[in-house]
Amino acid sequence: MTVIPVKQTASLTAEELRKMQAYWQAANYLSVGQIYLLDNPLLREPLKLEHVKPRLLGHWGTTPGLNLIYVHFNRLIKRHDLNVIYVAGPGHGGPGLVANTYLEGTYSEFYPNISQDLEGMKLLFKQFSFPGGIPSHVAPETPGSIHEGGELGYALLHAYGAAFDNPDLLVCCVVGDGEAETGALATSWHSNKFLNPARDGAVLPILHLNGYKIANPTILARLDQEELEALFVGYGYKPYFVEGDDPETVHQLLAGTLDTIVAEIKTIQQDARINGFSKRPRHPMLILRTPKGWTGPKIVDGIPVENTFRSHQVPLAELASQPEHLKLLEDWLRSYQPEKLFDQTGKLIEELAELAPQGDRRMGANPHANGGLLLKDLKLPNFRDYAVEVPNPGTTTAESTRIMGQFLRDVMKLNLDRQNFRVMSPDENNSNRWNAILEVIDRVSTAEILPTDDHLSPDGRVIEVLSEQMCQGWLEGYLLTGRHGFFSCYEAFIHIIDSMFNQHAKWLKVTRHIPWRRSIASLNYLLTSHVWRQDHNGFSHQDPGFIDHVVNKKADVIRVYLPPDANTLLSVTDHCLRSRHYVNLIIAGKQPELQWLDMESAIKHCTAGIGIWEWASNDRGSEPDVVMGCAGDVPTLETLAAVDLLRQHFPDLKVRVVNVVDLMKLQPEEEHPHGLSHKEFDTIFTTDKPIVFAYHGYPWLIHRLTYRRTNHKNLHVRGYKEEGTTTTPFDMVVLNDLDRFHLVLDVIDRVPKLGYTAAYTQQFIRDKLIEHRQYITQYGEDMPEIRNWKWQH
Repeated sequence: MTVIPVKQTASLTAEELRKMQAYWQAANYLSVGQIYLLDNPLLREPLKLEHVKPRLLGHWGTTPGLNLIYVHFNRLIKRHDLNVIYVAGPGHGGPGLVANTYLEGTYSEFYPNISQDLEGMKLLFKQFSFPGGIPSHVAPETPGSIHEGGELGYALLHAYGAAFDNPDLLVCCVVGDGEAETGALATSWHSNKFLNPARDGAVLPILHLNGYKIANPTILARLDQEELEALFVGYGYKPYFVEGDDPETVHQLLAGTLDTIVAEIKTIQQDARINGFSKRPRHPMLILRTPKGWTGPKIVDGIPVENTFRSHQVPLAELASQPEHLKLLEDWLRSYQPEKLFDQTGKLIEELAELAPQGDRRMGANPHANGGLLLKDLKLPNFRDYAVEVPNPGTTTAESTRIMGQFLRDVMKLNLDRQNFRVMSPDENNSNRWNAILEVIDRVSTAEILPTDDHLSPDGRVIEVLSEQMCQGWLEGYLLTGRHGFFSCYEAFIHIIDSMFNQHAKWLKVTRHIPWRRSIASLNYLLTSHVWRQDHNGFSHQDPGFIDHVVNKKADVIRVYLPPDANTLLSVTDHCLRSRHYVNLIIAGKQPELQWLDMESAIKHCTAGIGIWEWASNDRGSEPDVVMGCAGDVPTLETLAAVDLLRQHFPDLKVRVVNVVDLMKLQPEEEHPHGLSHKEFDTIFTTDKPIVFAYHGYPWLIHRLTYRRTNHKNLHVRGYKEEGTTTTPFDMVVLNDLDRFHLVLDVIDRVPKLGYTAAYTQQFIRDKLIEHRQYITQYGEDMPEIRNWKWQH
C-alpha cells in the first residue's frame, strides 16, 4: 500500500493562517508562562527573578505539538460541526491543555477565579505545579480530560473505549513517541479490529514524533517513512504523514491532511450506516513529525536544546544562579509577542477568540469528557428472579458465576437499545461461566468471520481479547464517557492491570472533590477461576493478592465483596451495577459448590455485609467458646465443615459462625464508610474469645484491617500462604493450612477448656490428613467424604 501524500496546495487562506499561527503562539505563551511565571504575566515590565517561580516544574518538549493539534481541531470542529474530545497521551503536556481550555473560555467557566483577564492569567500561571494548585499532568482538574497520562501507555485504549457506542463522537488521540514504546500502547493499535463504524464513533490516532524521551531518542522517531508506513499498514491503518519545522508550511500541510482524513472518516461511517457493515475498513491515522520543544530556546550555554532531549522538561533552569538564563527566558516569552495576542485587560483579542468553537462543541466543555453528565441508569431485571432454591443450607449445589451470567444476560438484553452496557473479558467469558450472555448478543469482531467461529459478529457487545490491559483501558474509556460495564478475569492475571487500576482509582478519588465532575458508573470486576480452584492449572495461576492492592486505595472509592454462594453473588452484582464512582471488586468461584442462603436471607446478609449465621452456630443465649469467621466461598465451606467436625467431637463446645461478604466491614468506621463501629465489632466477635478466621487471600490483610479492634490479640487467620501446585481442590487448602482439619486443630489450640480431652480428636485429625495424602496420590481425586460432604445439622 502506498502512503497517502499530504496536500501540497494551500488549505488555509492567508488570513486563516495568520490567525491560527497567532492562536498557536498564544497557547504556547500560556504554556511557558505556567511553567515559569509567578507574576508579571504579560511582561508589562522587564522580567525579574521575583517574577519567576522558585521551583520550576513541568514539561515543555511535547507541549507545542499538542497545542498545534488543538488549534487545528478547533478549526475542524467549526468547519464540519464535529463532536470531538481530545485525549492527550503525553500527559506531561498539561500546560498545553490547560492553556487551550483557558483560551476557549471553558477553564474560566469551571474555575471563575481563573478569569480571562490579567489577574486571572496570573492565577493561571501561579497554580500550575504549585502548592495548593494543580498537577503538571492533564489531570482530572483539566476540563475536557478523560485521561491523565501520569502513567504512559493507555491513551489509545481510553480513546477507543470512548468511541464504542458513541456514533457521533470523534476522538482525537495524540500518542507520544515515548508512550508508543510501552507494551500497552503497542497492543492498543489493534483496537481498530473491534470498532464498527456502523454504530461506533471514530478515533483518529495521531502519532506525534518529536524524536526524544527524557534522555534518549525514541524508537519510532528513528524509523524512516517506509518502515513506519509498513508498520501501521500492518496494523490495519491508512497512515498520513505531516512533518516539518517551518510553522507556515506545517499549518498548511496539517490543515489539508486533516480535512482529507475527516472526509474519509465520514465516508467510512456513511457507507457502513447506509449499506451495513461488510468489511473492516482501513481507518486513517496521522503521523506528525515536529521538533521537540518547538519554538523554545534553540541553544542554551552553547548546547543545542530545541529538537533535542534537553527540551523535554524545563529548558532553562537555575535562573537565580545564571542571570543569562533569565534573559533567555524573557526573550523566549517575548518571541510570541503577547502584546499582540492579548488586549489591555489581559483577554485574548476578539479575532483570535473567534477561532474557538462555542458551547459544548469546545473540547474542554464536551459532555463526553464529563461522562456523569450523560450517564443513564441501567434497566435492571429483578435479581430475585434468578434465585437458586436453597431448601436447607449446604445441601444443594450450583455454579455461582453461571447464575450471575444469566442475570447479566438479561441486563444486556434490557439495555441493547440504549447501547450503554458492555462486558469485557480476556478470552475468558465462557470459562468464567458468563455463557448465557451470548444467548442475546455475540462477541464483537470486525475481522473475517468463519463458519466455525462461535457467536462472533461485528455487532457484538462482548469484548474478548487476550490482553487484560486492552479490556481495562477500553472499559475505563467507556465508563468515563457515561456508560456501564463489567470485567471478568482470572484472579491471578488481573495483576497485569495493577497500575491501570491505580490510575483509575486515583482519578475517582480526585474527581470526588471536583464539584463540576459528575459521578460515573462504577468499574466492576469479577475475579473468578480463583486461587482455591486453580488446582488444575497449578502454582502459576494461584494468586489472590489483587485484593491487597485494591485495599491500598482510598476508602471512599473501593469496595471488596466475597459472596459465598450464588444468591449472595446476585445481590452483590445488582448492588454494584447500581453504584456510582467506585471500583467494585467481586471474588466468586465458578465451580459447582454448596449453596448456603435462600434469596431473602442472602439479601439481608449482603445488606449488612457481615453476620452471624445462626443456623450454623450453637451459642444463642450464651457466650461462645470460639468464633469461627470466614470470608470467601472456599473458606466458608471449610469453616462449616470444621464446625461440623467440632460438633461431632465436642458437642458441648459453643461455636459462633460469622460470615463476611463486604470485606471492608472489618475496618473501623472511621477508616471506611462501610466499617463496623467498635461496639458492633465487639458484639459480633467478642472482646476476649478466640477467633479462628478462614480468609480467601493472604492472611495478613485481615490483621491489617482489624489491628485496632479490641480482640485483635485473639484473632488467628488462615489463608493463602503461597503454597500451590497442580493437585486436587481439597489438597490446595491442605497445603495452605486452610482446610477443615487444620481449622479444628486451631480451635483445640485456642480453647483452654478442651485441654487434654482433645487428644483423641487431634490424633483423628492427623490420621485424616495422612489418609488424604495417600488417597489423592493413589486415585488423583479427593476422598469421597470430602467430595460429598454436606451440611446436615
